[in-house]
Formats: sequence, C-alpha cells, structure tokens
Amino acid sequence: MTETFPPAEPDDATLTRILSGMRCVAVVGVSDDPERPAHFVAADLHRRGIRVIPVNPNLVGQRLFGEDVLAGLEAVPADVPVDTVDIFRRPPDVPPVVDAALAHLPALRTIWMQVGIRHEEAAARARARGIAVVQDRCPKVEFPRLLGSPGQTIS
Repeated sequence: MTETFPPAEPDDATLTRILSGMRCVAVVGVSDDPERPAHFVAADLHRRGIRVIPVNPNLVGQRLFGEDVLAGLEAVPADVPVDTVDIFRRPPDVPPVVDAALAHLPALRTIWMQVGIRHEEAAARARARGIAVVQDRCPKVEFPRLLGSPGQTIS
C-alpha cells in the first residue's frame, strides 16, 4: 500500500507539523460573539501569535483580532500570506469556500474544517492540489493536545 500526500486523515505527526507551521489563518464564518466557537477558536489562534484574517460577509466593516473583517476569501489582499483556511460553515457551504481558497490564496497549505464539518469531495479537490485537509477537528483542541498551551514548552 502506498501512502499519499497529503494523507486523507492526518495522524498526530502531520497535525503537529500543520499546527507548528500556522502563521496566518483565514477564519471563514468567524463570529463577533465571544461565546461562540467561531470567535473563541479564532481568539485562541490569535493569542498563540497567529495572524487571524476574519471572514464573514455579515460582519464587514468591523475589526476582529486587529484585522478588518472580509466578505470572502477573494477579498484577501495579495500580500497577505494565508497558509490555512479554518471553516466554520455547514458542510453544504464548504465547496465554494475551498474553491475560493484554491483560486485566491497562493500561500495556502491547509484546509481545516471544524468539528462536525466534513466534505469529502471538496477535501479531495484540495488534496489533488497538494493541500493538507483536516476535517471534523478543532485547532483549539489539537494545539494543547499536541503542542501545549501558549508559552508552554513541550519536550
């Protein structure tokens, strides 16, 4: 059996590599409500020193995490090196998000779908372009599990 890259279901080593390499994450479906996962997960990424690009057409005109909220991934400026797209949208809404990421984000390395979100066809399109895909997981859970809390050293 041959291994494919990126793997269909990333193992802990792959997740650790993805998380360690996150520098700029577009959070699609971000919320301005601190009680919602689409806000507090983005806030956790921001606390870890990761640049968070908030994406939600209903919040355009606001600023979150020190950034202007964008209507969609096509609005990400060309000089913003988004390496990960974190998706907080229902599964039927995933394909256009993945397609926009593939079309407009040249530094893209990872598509991340939050807990409860899977879309195999969209994931396959991303993998075919060499993009890693994480489905049905949360970076706020995976970071401390694999890399510790912000500022904590893992040996």
